[in-house]
Amino acid sequence: MGVPPRELDSSVGERIGLLSQTVEGLDEALAAVDAFDQALVTGLLRPQPAQAAGLAAFAHAVTGTPLAAKVTEAAEKAAAGAAREDHFVALAAARTALLGSVHDALISRVAEATGRSLDQAPGPGRGGQQAVNLLVAARSWLSDLARSGWQGIDHDVVSASAQVVSAMLPDPDLRRLATLLDGFAAELAASCPGASLEHIPARRWADLWSRAMLLTLPGASDASAVGTATGRLLPLGVDLHEHATAAQAQVHAVFEPADGTTPRLVRASVSAPKPDTVVGAGVWQLLRPHMSLLTAVGEGRAMDLTDMPITAEGDLIWSDGQARTGEAADAFTTARVVLPTATASATAPLDRHPARIAVPVFLESYASRGDDDALTFSIAGHHLSVDADRIPAAGPLTSQAVAASSTCIGLVRWDDGAFTVQPLAVETTVRKKAVAIHAGAWAGGTTDKAGVKAEKAATDAVAVLRERAGRLLRK
Repeated sequence: MGVPPRELDSSVGERIGLLSQTVEGLDEALAAVDAFDQALVTGLLRPQPAQAAGLAAFAHAVTGTPLAAKVTEAAEKAAAGAAREDHFVALAAARTALLGSVHDALISRVAEATGRSLDQAPGPGRGGQQAVNLLVAARSWLSDLARSGWQGIDHDVVSASAQVVSAMLPDPDLRRLATLLDGFAAELAASCPGASLEHIPARRWADLWSRAMLLTLPGASDASAVGTATGRLLPLGVDLHEHATAAQAQVHAVFEPADGTTPRLVRASVSAPKPDTVVGAGVWQLLRPHMSLLTAVGEGRAMDLTDMPITAEGDLIWSDGQARTGEAADAFTTARVVLPTATASATAPLDRHPARIAVPVFLESYASRGDDDALTFSIAGHHLSVDADRIPAAGPLTSQAVAASSTCIGLVRWDDGAFTVQPLAVETTVRKKAVAIHAGAWAGGTTDKAGVKAEKAATDAVAVLRERAGRLLRK
């Protein structure tokens, strides 16, 4: 980047202790959410006294808000087993609002710890023309789920969503909801019958249910307002998500506008379906052709953007035609010099959830404690847990390298009641030499023996699958 590293207040440093301090009202809000989630476990067709008490406590949590009257009525109707679809919508809205308040409190705490300012809430988005009848059908299915409860689900209840999802998928304005319903139904189907489940992911399923319920409201899934970005993109690191049938890479970066205005934190994502035989470094083969930014990340280079579409929440809608590879850009130099000055984008209303917190942070001069299962960074007498489980296998970064490091670029997350840091890259010493190890180092290709072996295995697996698919088509 041509800018030498210098000592700035760029790390959390002395302020890291703020992340371990109690956030006022947090426990009470989460307890209210848990009370509602437990009511969904056994279902709201014939509620028991414990469910009625939980619903009353849930409604009490939004007292004094614009939702209070509607939620109180909805909770009373649900406790009597007489809730209509509009009552379930009100309960979903209250749950989302409570978790949104938790998100906002936690984000404010992170901003205080990092010394970073936040953008104002994003403006209205672009509305689409949605088929109201399909939204009503989806809402009806979700209401049936709430009545049956997670313990009452069976294949007949779950499969009722299939026709609705099939009708929604061809419509771009409904695809967001359709994808959510499809994945949710598949997860429920794999858990049927609910009565035999030893463990029910009550928080997760209630998250999916309430989000889907709100997306059935006309206008709820309208696209975010989109502007354009012209300037220099400085990557910080890659967060890779890998599932059995899909993979996504999300690049976290700092964007420096060409007009000299304040830098801002942005993200660029690419997703691709994948066969379950493609794992580890092989997933880059599926993602790389769709986004040139991955190659730039692997090579440690910036990118110059011209009129790249960007949402108010800081998500770049990537187009290779509006980006070209720029000069060398060391991620740690970016983290030391530019990251402290960057503004964080606001979060869209329906995305305000603690699980979605992923804030770039730069840490240095820490001591590592513990092992792979319980690793922590100690800075100025304060401790921050390391989420080593999120380190992907598709790169050279390992928990051992993190434990031996002294400098880290990571994402601050909140999980299971506490803040953690997910490493994206670290600086450590290997054979008496200082080296930087990035989780996304293989994104653009690699000569590393382990990476080359994994990519070859992925190439072979994809070739076999293509050959089998070709034979099926010929038949």
